[in-house]
Amino acid sequence: MAKLLTFAALLVATLASALDTIKNLRPFQLTAESADFWKLIDRNAQLSSIASGFGFTEGPVWDKAGFLYVSDEIQNKIYRVYPNGKKEPVISLGDPDGNTYDAKRRLIDCASMLRAIIRVTSDGQYTILADRFRGARFNSPNDVVTGPDDALYFTDPTLDLPAGQKQETPFQGVYRLDDNGQVTLLIKDMSQPNGLAFSPDGKRLYVDDSDRRDIRVFDFNLDGTVTDERLFGDEKGEGGVPDGMKVDEAGNLFVVGPRGIWVWDAQGRRLGTIVTPEQPANLAWGDSDYQTLYITATTSVYRIRTSTRGFIPYSKAPIRVGPRV
Repeated sequence: MAKLLTFAALLVATLASALDTIKNLRPFQLTAESADFWKLIDRNAQLSSIASGFGFTEGPVWDKAGFLYVSDEIQNKIYRVYPNGKKEPVISLGDPDGNTYDAKRRLIDCASMLRAIIRVTSDGQYTILADRFRGARFNSPNDVVTGPDDALYFTDPTLDLPAGQKQETPFQGVYRLDDNGQVTLLIKDMSQPNGLAFSPDGKRLYVDDSDRRDIRVFDFNLDGTVTDERLFGDEKGEGGVPDGMKVDEAGNLFVVGPRGIWVWDAQGRRLGTIVTPEQPANLAWGDSDYQTLYITATTSVYRIRTSTRGFIPYSKAPIRVGPRV
């Protein structure tokens, strides 16, 4: 009887949460700040939901076989999600977050509960690639991207630091992880670094900050370091904070922000917003032409066709990185 009552309470709570989400859905809109916005997204483009019923979606990665990998931070799983709505669990994992493919098309995940960067196989096994810097555990790796040199670059805020566990690293950093397992600290003076992306030419690294609510840009150097930090843009407003980001082949940025996806050109000019029904956390380019934007937003996964082509960092030839001096 006790188990039955517990299940009933859980079911009621789940239904209440779902009803609350439905009640607070925003209408989908495309809002332009510049006429150039319409060069990237057709005025008549529609947003559609391909799958729902999740707890909190994150970390989409498109696979050429025709599905997305999607993290669910509440259900503690990574799923394969198909455009027809089919969902297949890949691995049960405490609070999985951002994902990417590495240069060899292997799935890389920011595992918050493990406080680690891990590699996940298609049959649900994982290997820890890194979980410490100079002997201290990471905070809670949040998002990861493959760099121009084929190394992995990731953010490590305290946003998902497991309850009851101590922060061992006294800052919230951005790191580089190479094939040999060497971890290099690149940035340590941001408040809560979150989403990150490289420009298509590999000369810039963008990192947003969920606490300061802005996007910073750095020059990326051939020795794998970054220099010349500067403000790229602010994303202040009600209804969300900067989170995941992606770029297209022209260098435009698509960044999670208040109420949806904020679109910026490479000069830091805001072009417009894709207003989504649920607050997004991350996004990925997909379909065979990489012109569809897949958006993980709270309990659902959405998609919208664009008029531009996404930049896929792990499909490019790497830049050779020289020794540090």
